[in-house]
Amino acid sequence: MTPSILQSSAESHLPAALELTRRLVEINSFTANAAGVDAVARLTAEAFAPLGFTPAFVPCAIAGTGHHLLLTHRGQSGDPIVLVSHSDTVFPPEEELRNDFKWDERPDEGRIYGPGTVDIKGGTALIWLMLQILRDCAPKAFERAHWLFAANAAEEVIGDDFARAVIQTCGGKARAVLVFEGGPVDERGWHIVTSRKGRSTWQLTAEGKAAHAGSKHHEGVNAIDALVRVLPDVAALTNAAEERTVNIGMIHGGTVVNRVPHEASAEWECRATDPAALQRADDFFASLNGTAANGAKLSAECIGRTDAWPGTVESEALFHLWHEAAAEMNLTAVSVARGGLSDANHLWQLAPTLDGLGPHGGNAHCSERTADGSKLPEYVEPATFVPKAVMNALALTKLLRE
Repeated sequence: MTPSILQSSAESHLPAALELTRRLVEINSFTANAAGVDAVARLTAEAFAPLGFTPAFVPCAIAGTGHHLLLTHRGQSGDPIVLVSHSDTVFPPEEELRNDFKWDERPDEGRIYGPGTVDIKGGTALIWLMLQILRDCAPKAFERAHWLFAANAAEEVIGDDFARAVIQTCGGKARAVLVFEGGPVDERGWHIVTSRKGRSTWQLTAEGKAAHAGSKHHEGVNAIDALVRVLPDVAALTNAAEERTVNIGMIHGGTVVNRVPHEASAEWECRATDPAALQRADDFFASLNGTAANGAKLSAECIGRTDAWPGTVESEALFHLWHEAAAEMNLTAVSVARGGLSDANHLWQLAPTLDGLGPHGGNAHCSERTADGSKLPEYVEPATFVPKAVMNALALTKLLRE
């Protein structure tokens, strides 16, 4: 199978792929907009039906959300190849209206702006494009393969409910897990993600004693003061050598300035590539429970955790197929780690896993545009659809031959 044959097919289907992207982007699918998320899922199922995919809509366990979408093409050849996307975005409808953030083609810039264009509705359309060219150019392999397209209803809140639904549908076995989050292109080449950091989120509360700040200041126990004494030690756990970051994201406390504050709280996240590095930080955060230097009571609680997806020998072997495919196209694929989370964090133990297989774009999660160009909203570069779809398809033909 030559890249030129695949490219010719991809180019013929590109207008339809971009039209599918447009239709998906024009539906608001903020995670809490269950009706919008379900509308995206239904449209996706309709688009994949002519390829022989049968839909199942599975309720998401997170209250107020839509349904996970599982599309199955059984084929004949064993364990499924899992193709992962998600139906939700981070943009509430009112934010899209306020910033006039919508589908906006700008050919002079080589970009299409809009909510979810790269994260991840463009990725869904690229999966469709990739399967179309496989059916055109390798019809026997396409029909023989067992495909599972899986779209998370609530990926932007990163729970493991979706992963459980996928694993159950697979019967606990898969041939590969391929995640179609956006894939950057730079001077090094086309990025393929082979590992992601893990994350823990923490809340630290301080319970002090209220008092009049003037006449009875000495009787009070300042909860804010208790927090600010320990938060520098929390932030200091950011360590480049250990590829670990700590971000103190929220601090609350006090009521009025003439009262010694009796309560305060802070929340932060910690990310690390190495699970041991994350655990060392978590052990320190847990040790903060107790009495502060000023007598306030400190309570530290881990309020969320997502395990790292460490690089594995099996995932690197899978990446090698993409490296070979890119070389045959006179391109370079590079294996990279990424700090953000994705469904790969929950699915990598199911099978060898790759991520970043979607098109190139930028500014995900941003809806603002300023006149001076210092802020630009999310966009996708349509010129990257064909080469990325061809690379993916060519690598998959190699996988299906193995």
